Amino acid sequence: MLLRFSSLCLVTSVTHTSVMFRHFLQVSRRQISSTVRRQLVNKVPDKQKLFQEANGMPVHLKGGVGDAVLYRATMGLTVLGTAFVIYELVKAALPQKKD
Repeated sequence: MLLRFSSLCLVTSVTHTSVMFRHFLQVSRRQISSTVRRQLVNKVPDKQKLFQEANGMPVHLKGGVGDAVLYRATMGLTVLGTAFVIYELVKAALPQKKD
């Protein structure tokens, strides 16, 4: 009885694994397929015109509001990090006296 049950579990496990593998192959084949489902608009020429335009604006801010936010956040974090490093260096250079 025990042998029959274990062999039944093994067969069930093997068939379940093969079904999962076949499903994986179908999904991967679907993702790798060369069939174009939708046409994407080529935005590269528009972006090239935007970034090559001579309007006096730095290139890292020409992308719009998102670029400005990222730039300001980066500068803020840089200033805060520098201030923290200087604070830690001063704290290490001037240790507190122990009573």
